[in-house]
Amino acid sequence: INPGNSGGALVNLGGELVGINSAILSRTGGNIGIGFAIPSNMMKIVMNQLIKHGTVKRGVLGVNIQTLAPEIAQSMGLPETTQGALVSQVVEGSAADKAGVKAGDVVTAVNGRPVKDAGSLRNAIGLLAIGEKVDLSLLRDGKPRRVTALVSERDTAAEAKAAGAGAHSGLEGADIVDGPNGVLIRSVAEGSPAAQRGLRSNDVILAVGRTRVATVAEFRSATEGQPAFVLQIRRGNAMLVIPI
Repeated sequence: INPGNSGGALVNLGGELVGINSAILSRTGGNIGIGFAIPSNMMKIVMNQLIKHGTVKRGVLGVNIQTLAPEIAQSMGLPETTQGALVSQVVEGSAADKAGVKAGDVVTAVNGRPVKDAGSLRNAIGLLAIGEKVDLSLLRDGKPRRVTALVSERDTAAEAKAAGAGAHSGLEGADIVDGPNGVLIRSVAEGSPAAQRGLRSNDVILAVGRTRVATVAEFRSATEGQPAFVLQIRRGNAMLVIPI
């Protein structure tokens, strides 16, 4: 796979389509033998949605999730080998909320298929049709549970409200709240725009540019209408500047 191959077919030796080329890993821009492609089963679903709706409608549960790390599992009284997606927040009125999912639950399977991490849960739900029923296997207080949810369509406004950002698309996926000494980033969804820009859980936003912000309301005011800005972040004892 070389530059320019993106969007082209990835075929096996039998001439069967197995994926659509998307990117390469390269330090110089040339081929070093590591390439990436979107799986053909995912492309089938996207293709059918484009034909039917003219756009891709991804299913959502209405939760903020993060991969269950071994140390987090241990702190929750679970075996370190437990795999799944930890629910850090449930959006009010969402599919997950109506199904009875609660913050602190660990999703371990979707329709009987194991969930290894946050990414696999996001993909499993995103590929389901809007309105489709989904069986979720959960761990709550160490005990297994099963709930059924009705996959809903993504509500960007509700997600932004729940995340507390609502000011800039570059911060999508960051759950921010008023902190004692600034705006606290409570969690960052894996693979989200906020995560891609380097924001992490427990970061504290001190200022937008040179404007100090102590509350989410001040943060929204400082970023409203701004196409780009710089955040002054405190991470532990370190100070960082992150462009958005």
